[in-house]
Amino acid sequence: MARKTLKGIRVGVLATDGFEQVELTLPVKALRRRGAQVDIVSLHKGKIRGIHFMWPGKKVPVDETVDRVRPKDFDALLIPGGFQNPDALRQSEAALDFVREIDRLGRPIATLCHGPWVLVSAGLVSGRKLSAWPGIKDDLRNAGAKWLDEPGVRDERWFSSRGPQDMRHFLKGMVQLFAEHAPRNHPVVEARSHWGRWAAAALLGFVAIRPLRTAFAR
Repeated sequence: MARKTLKGIRVGVLATDGFEQVELTLPVKALRRRGAQVDIVSLHKGKIRGIHFMWPGKKVPVDETVDRVRPKDFDALLIPGGFQNPDALRQSEAALDFVREIDRLGRPIATLCHGPWVLVSAGLVSGRKLSAWPGIKDDLRNAGAKWLDEPGVRDERWFSSRGPQDMRHFLKGMVQLFAEHAPRNHPVVEARSHWGRWAAAALLGFVAIRPLRTAFAR
């Protein structure tokens, strides 16, 4: 698959604190490598912290808050899992309205693990086929969906997987879905660069170690 198949596409990643680390970082890396603009959309400003199963992970910077964005400005949506992340998102009416409008506009949605919880609370899963973490299969079935114990499930403009163990299948299915169904006919918001933050951090680090280097040189 070509590296630039997603050039000109803006992808929103709906996530908050408690997202499963690899379920955000690996898909975001795959999307950006193929030319997509990726923005982290969350419940609050600043940074959100991921988890590695039950242990604290790294923080990632938030680009937009869900109460300030317009769904029509995005061409596709990614909802990572981690049981804390979607549980918090599904309690936010702003997040649910955002997802409902994304779906109403016909934008493609990719999700995995506990991520489909958000789709359940948004009232969108009835009659749909989804893969997801086995622990939430009853939630999906009770909401009218058909849960499939498969590494990747495509249902119209949705693609879903069970969890990190299916990452290879998920990345391939997500990229293919977005390449086929994400619109490219409106201006893309100028991509943000985090180089400034990294440069500032590097400068602060240099300033911090300079006295030590001077001391050792004496």
